[in-house]
Amino acid sequence: MTQFELASATRFGLQTSPSTFYMRLGRRELFICRDTYVRRYRVNPLIECSAGVEAGHLQILLLRRWLLVLSRAPG
Repeated sequence: MTQFELASATRFGLQTSPSTFYMRLGRRELFICRDTYVRRYRVNPLIECSAGVEAGHLQILLLRRWLLVLSRAPG
């Protein structure tokens, strides 16, 4: 079963905005937001993958604008 929740607090060390949402799929979490981080390196224009801020997190940057954070749900 999928749960949709609006992120009202900071999650994954990122600031929330009106275009942010959080989704839980079983034991996994998906956090999607607009990317505001200024990167000091050249970013792939379509998709960029990197390790997240915390262990077990995967960050995917889509179209240089949308940041998807995949992680394991607590508990």
